[in-house]
Amino acid sequence: MKQYKFSRVEQELMEEVSETNLLEFTKNVASEVRLSGTPEEERAFLYVKKTLEDFGLTTGLMYSDAYISLPGKAQLRVADVEYRCTTHAMAASTDDAGLEAELVYLGKGRPQDYRDANAAGKIVLLDGIAIPGTVKLAQEAGAVGAVFINGTYTYEMIVSPVWGNPTPETHSLLPKIPVVSVNRQDGDRIKAVLQAEGKAKAWMKTEVDTGWRKIPTLVAEIKGNVEPEKFVLFSGHIDSWHYGAMDNGSANATMLEVARILAKHRDKLRRTLRLAFWSGHSHGRYAGSAWYCDTHWEELHDHCVLHINIDSVGGKGAIILGEANCMAETKMLAARSVALIAGQEFYGSRLGRAGDQSFWGTGTPSLFMGLSEQAPADDPAAQAFALLFGDGRTGGFGWWWHTTEDTIDKLDPRNLTRDCKVYLSVVYKACSDSLLPIDQRAAVEELAYYLKKYQERAGNRLDLTVALERVGRLKEVVEQFYACLEEEKLSQEQVRLANDALMRLSRILVPLNYVRGSIFEHDPALKQAPIPALAEIERLADAEEGSSEYYQLNTLLIRRVNRVNFAIREAILAAEAALDQLQKH
Repeated sequence: MKQYKFSRVEQELMEEVSETNLLEFTKNVASEVRLSGTPEEERAFLYVKKTLEDFGLTTGLMYSDAYISLPGKAQLRVADVEYRCTTHAMAASTDDAGLEAELVYLGKGRPQDYRDANAAGKIVLLDGIAIPGTVKLAQEAGAVGAVFINGTYTYEMIVSPVWGNPTPETHSLLPKIPVVSVNRQDGDRIKAVLQAEGKAKAWMKTEVDTGWRKIPTLVAEIKGNVEPEKFVLFSGHIDSWHYGAMDNGSANATMLEVARILAKHRDKLRRTLRLAFWSGHSHGRYAGSAWYCDTHWEELHDHCVLHINIDSVGGKGAIILGEANCMAETKMLAARSVALIAGQEFYGSRLGRAGDQSFWGTGTPSLFMGLSEQAPADDPAAQAFALLFGDGRTGGFGWWWHTTEDTIDKLDPRNLTRDCKVYLSVVYKACSDSLLPIDQRAAVEELAYYLKKYQERAGNRLDLTVALERVGRLKEVVEQFYACLEEEKLSQEQVRLANDALMRLSRILVPLNYVRGSIFEHDPALKQAPIPALAEIERLADAEEGSSEYYQLNTLLIRRVNRVNFAIREAILAAEAALDQLQKH
């Protein structure tokens, strides 16, 4: 593991982190259930606002219209036996009579599980947590309802893939079937009934309150001293499932403590720190952060140097910090802080379509969603969490996540203090370093890796030669650019030119690596491949040559390759121009 060292200022900052403050802030935020758009949630926002103002920060509280879904009552009967269940945000409500249909068990609900089964007109019984992609597959297979078997507890979830508020283009993607979850013990009983009887009828009734509501967004700033127009966005949601002490009270507390400390040391900040607190995360599929992006798109594009997100920190047993979400270009920043504070090597997991990552279209690099996670475990819930949160190498945020059990006793004060120090370190460096701590060499290396993989998968069906040649050239120029930064004592003008170049590259490379559709829209909250414009190469490789599907995919991908080629060309031109300017100055 690479050796790092704190500066004197950073060491002083770390010593100021107060466990007492963190627990007090968490206790106050998590004193009520905070459903999006409710008075209880607003009271938490007002507490955070006042606390920030007491620290000397300038705040702004805004309200927006959001499509919010609050689960209500749910009932489930199988073979005339009633089972306790939970319904989910954005799932359809039944009418007063409920829904009755034959129940069919389809394992994890993967595409292959539907191939030899007729799910049309039936209620499907599935293993795992209710997530949008699995609900979407069930609906497309003609299922009229879905029952998920969770772990020891049932987990509150939102089952829509629509990111933020629906539009005329995305409204049709909202779920149209009722969805409930049962615990593993009851799920095993239901499976046993199906196995013994061969088939069984299920009846379900759900109430989900879905519609437009006003929700708050709170922002606060500590102005930088050298380039105050540039800012680091540090964000987390306030809304919660149940009391949400870990998710997301502990994260809100961490944001407050970081703000308290840096407000005292504002003279050391080069850039502005902008904190943002979202509603609509849990009940509106990131409606708050999506609205903020839509409303401030150009400002984010022009001035936001980095987005740092925080969710569910400080949990008991949360001993793994090396697998948190990051981009390749932000991994280095995380690695330093995690090594110094937790003594762990940071491997990082590629960011997925989750966790208020609403800013990729603006070209803003991002770091973290959560930070500390549980060790891997054999429990079905832990295994499901592992895939939900990253690459399957941890046990997620803890068994109490998204349940009634997420109370303050699930926090470990030492872990919360540790996690706060990691965030404080990362935020401070991003706001104070002369050169932006963004490693575009890693971003280009990742692009080259995935382009090579796509070419191998496509074989002779699609030619990525131009993209591969160009990414090779881009790698050369970016390496020269960083060598120039490392070898010389840079003037202030060179620092400005270098940072402008780093931001310009982000505006090209982040959308290329993370955005499938338009940079002004929001891709669905579904699993997404790297360089998503080329994701259909998987289908092209499997298509029957000469079929209509083959020709359609080939036509689509030729256009997508043009998009990739052009973006890499633009990045080369930006890097070459930056290198030339640096050398002239």
